[in-house]
Amino acid sequence: MPPAPLTPPPPAAVQGRFRAMIKPGGAQCNLDCRYCYYLPKQALLEQARSPRMSDEMLERHIAQFIAAQSGDEVVFSWQGGEPTLLGLDFFRQVVALQARYKKPGQRIENDLQTNGTLLDADWAVFLKKHRFLVGLSCDGPARLHDVYRVSKGGQPTHAKVVAAARLLRQHEIPFSVLCVVNRENAQYPLDVYRFLTRELGARQLQLIPCVEPLGYDRTRLPDPADGAAVTEWSVTADDWGRFLCKVWDDWRARDVGKVFVNLFENQVALALGYPSQQCVTAEFCGKGLALEHNGDVFCCDHYVYPDYRLGNLGETPWAAMAYGERQQAFAFAKRDTLSEACRACRHLERCWGDCPKSRFARTADGEAGVSYLCPGLQIYYDHSQKTLPELLRRIR
Repeated sequence: MPPAPLTPPPPAAVQGRFRAMIKPGGAQCNLDCRYCYYLPKQALLEQARSPRMSDEMLERHIAQFIAAQSGDEVVFSWQGGEPTLLGLDFFRQVVALQARYKKPGQRIENDLQTNGTLLDADWAVFLKKHRFLVGLSCDGPARLHDVYRVSKGGQPTHAKVVAAARLLRQHEIPFSVLCVVNRENAQYPLDVYRFLTRELGARQLQLIPCVEPLGYDRTRLPDPADGAAVTEWSVTADDWGRFLCKVWDDWRARDVGKVFVNLFENQVALALGYPSQQCVTAEFCGKGLALEHNGDVFCCDHYVYPDYRLGNLGETPWAAMAYGERQQAFAFAKRDTLSEACRACRHLERCWGDCPKSRFARTADGEAGVSYLCPGLQIYYDHSQKTLPELLRRIR
């Protein structure tokens, strides 16, 4: 999901607001990124039988999603797989349905996460006209991006991504860049950051650690108590920490107020007394559900497994699933299942144990259920906290 610049927090008592990662084409994609955690979902989601969201399900989703929200803004987040595979006519239908069902005074926003390879002038005109915020996936300069982000035939994709960024800039379409920090590009933090911001032109940047335990493509998550090795493309914890430290220093020296980096902006917001802007660093989660092409709803798009299926829009309304007891239990479990090591950690309120999906490691004392990234997060927080006070003085 593309990040937004720092804004004041909403009132603490806001009710009836949630987000959903909408997968209208499921796990279908025109690329074959070697680290993708979603491509193996095609069998689980029975895409051979039902490859895309039906018109009936799309209308049901839009009508119910809007009705379930009490805020004056409703955000639709279109992801995949690759959502542009559904074509422009599908998204023309989306905006027409949104106009039909929106409440008086309500503002509808859309964001689209894409690999960029299918964008052309017609897409640009549509995205500009309907004020879509675009998230573009890129892992740095070509030598790093093309290690894992390749086509179905194994061909490099970097040149097409650069062309997509150029197209978006030409049409003045706001876009963010999502960078997956993996085993390879983690070794070159400044090359990655400077390419994305100074050459690709990103002013909003999401840095996402690539962490997948072996067996991630099974129908069940590994048991946190068992511990787990990770895939060969997963970033190591220490490399993740060192990557963030290098980028933090460069951002702090040159780009504060010019480039919005999700992790850094969130840390600054927390220090200023705002609530966490990210679920991974919040005390609770659960407001970012996932909707699959067949109408199945899951607790989170990282938890698209049978045990976390809340129901189907064809049988159960959005509101009943989003605000139901099962989803509330999922949300509170982030805090309630914290390890003793996390509860005693000096960075607890900056981290809250990281994303629960990454809690498959053990501490040096053998305690299970801590984040695989914990050592790296401690490296980063220890480092950034030294210069955070000076940064806060500059921006106040």
